[in-house]
Amino acid sequence: MTDLRQLALTTSIALLISTPADANPDLAKAKNCVACHSLERKMIGPAFKAIAARYAKDESAVSVLKEKVIKGGGGSWGQMAMPPQPGVSPEEAESLVKWILSQEP
Repeated sequence: MTDLRQLALTTSIALLISTPADANPDLAKAKNCVACHSLERKMIGPAFKAIAARYAKDESAVSVLKEKVIKGGGGSWGQMAMPPQPGVSPEEAESLVKWILSQEP
């Protein structure tokens, strides 16, 4: 019985440690963000650092950009619209946006 409790505790801790709140470049790669964005240069979409610079003083940036990641949107960076990303959960989107906004411009 003790082994089962230890296994449950270990599993719970592992799940807590690997939450999307720990966004990093690996999550951006896993969610295919890097197909259109890079850290420092414009590709199809703007560079992550350019996004961070534009939204640096915007208190609503996390909620606005989180929604844009999930639902898509256009007009903010030119003619090319960002397609919806239904494979990104709200938690992952928030984590990704916070990571992007943490990049120093």
